[in-house]
Amino acid sequence: MGQVIVIEDRCKGCGFCIANCPRQVMRLSSAFNKKGYHPPEVVDTTRCVSCHFCEIICPEFAIYSVEHEDFEE
Repeated sequence: MGQVIVIEDRCKGCGFCIANCPRQVMRLSSAFNKKGYHPPEVVDTTRCVSCHFCEIICPEFAIYSVEHEDFEE
């Protein structure tokens, strides 16, 4: 499982991360960032499989994902 982190002020709202996410983890936000663009927002973190497509495709390096392991006790 992973967690997607968006650096909103770097984002230009191109939507590449949203279009290339195989699990539809994100959507465009209705809010604007400081540059006047709509950055992506995470819809459901439980869907993220840490494929890192979002960070690879982002031309502005505005997004990254962090892998988390689930431990059972």
